[in-house]
Order: sequence, then structure tokens, then C-alpha cells
Amino acid sequence: MTGKRLTARFIATMLTLFSLTAGAVAQSNVGGAPQDAGLWLQEAASEQAQRIDDFNVLLLWIIIVITIFVFALMFYVMWRFREKANPVPSKVSHNTFIEIVWTVVPIIILVVIGVISLPLLYWQDQVPETDMAIHVTGNQWNWTYNYPDHGNIELTANVVPDATFANASERAAAEAELSSFLGWPATLNARLLDTDYRVVLPVNTKIKVQLTASDVLHAWTVPAFGVKLDAVPGRLNETWFEANQTGIFYGQCSELCGKDHAFMPIAVEVVSKEDFARWVELQGGTVTAEASAPALGR
Repeated sequence: MTGKRLTARFIATMLTLFSLTAGAVAQSNVGGAPQDAGLWLQEAASEQAQRIDDFNVLLLWIIIVITIFVFALMFYVMWRFREKANPVPSKVSHNTFIEIVWTVVPIIILVVIGVISLPLLYWQDQVPETDMAIHVTGNQWNWTYNYPDHGNIELTANVVPDATFANASERAAAEAELSSFLGWPATLNARLLDTDYRVVLPVNTKIKVQLTASDVLHAWTVPAFGVKLDAVPGRLNETWFEANQTGIFYGQCSELCGKDHAFMPIAVEVVSKEDFARWVELQGGTVTAEASAPALGR
């Protein structure tokens, strides 16, 4: 087979693989939860997550261009300078122009990436003026949530235990229902993503998350919000997010924290501000004037 045919077949194979990958990516986003065999980031539910997704796409295109260029250059060199075409090898050992190019171009690429990524990191790290706060404590192996702005409502969220269900068939039915909701195959145990108490938060509200731990390192991670931060014993870390859509969003502890690390999920239920005010009242908490007005008007 000639070199041209080999090159054409290689390009066709790469394009086919890319199209298949793009098709799988387009189907991998299911609201607020990972999907079996998914290949892409979860669908963004906050500006932070959307910016991260956009930056990830930019990096993908940069690496695609670099990869295509390097492969093309490799195949060109192997074909152009093969033994048959060059029975007498070249004695040239240096080329000043090429050495300058392969030094300067990577620097320019890194500078472009840095110019985009560093402001994004700074924007995520700087907590703005927020509307409310939640205090999150990681424990072995559950999460304790406190609402300091709403009368110190406190709840501890555990993975939904087997004791919740009367028998195995009831548990299987609940797991199948949740798997169907998440778009997962019924054979997967999606129940391990849910908790007995969900974190209830209002939509379109800037929320400060204060993180600590009572025993060992944990990490509070909700991919749909673009949030991932360590919970460290004796230290208070802060981050923030603003969910721009209602729904249930799942995450997990992302720091190895012991034998039940895999059974320490996070479930956040984002509701309207009116529903959040009603939830706070039902919990016996204090509703702020801004949040209570719509709820009390009904």
C-alpha cells in the first residue's frame, strides 16, 4: 500500500473515531448525575461549571490541533526521509530557525492557556458578596449541614440505608425508580448517589459554602456546580456557587477518607425561592424578609 493510501486511511480512521466520540459525548449528560459510560463533563448548572466546561473545550481543541500536527509531521518525516528516498543521509545536525520555533511556539501556547485559566481560578477562589451561607462538616462517613442564616437548621445526610426499606423487593423497586430518573441502566445501584436528607437550596442565589471536617480529610464535590474543595479538620475553607436551574444534583466525597469513602454521597435539591422559604419554615428555622415575602403571600 502506498504512503498516500496509508495517510488517507489514517485520517479517515481518526475522523471516524472523533465522530463516534462526539456522538457519545452528546448523549452523556443527564441532569446533575453521572451517567454510565459517559465521556464528558456533567451538564453545567452554574456559571462556574459553565466556564470550566468552556475552558475544557478550548483545551480540547488546542490539544487536537497539536496532536494532528505532530502526527502529520511524524508521518511526513518517516515518508520523506526513509532509506529508499535518502540513500545518503544528511549530515546537518542543527537548524537555528527550527529550534527557535519549537521553543517559542509552546511558550506562546502556554501563555494563552495561562491568560485564560488564571483569571478563572482567581474568580472561583474569591468569594463574592453572597446571599446566604451553609456550613458543611465532613464526618466518617456522612455530611452535616448547618444553615447559620436561617436559625441554625442542622441535618446530617447519610447514604440511604437498607433499613429504610421494609424488604429487598421494596429496595429494588426504589433503586430501579431512581436509576430510571437518572437515565441509568436498571442494573446499576443509583441509590448509592442519594441521601436520606438532601441539602435544600434556592435557585439563582449566591451561596457561600464553609467547609471543615471533624476527623479526617474529606472533599465536598458537586460537578454540576463546578465545586470541589477539601474539608480539613481544624480549618475552615470557603467556596461559593450560584445554581441557575432547579433540580436534584449529585456529588460524592472526593478525598479518600476510610473504608466507607464510597458511601458518602452528596445530594443537593435546588428549589424556587418560595419553596425554599416554605421548607425553612417547616424546619422551624428563620426565614429572611426577602425570602418570606413571596411564600407568606400565598
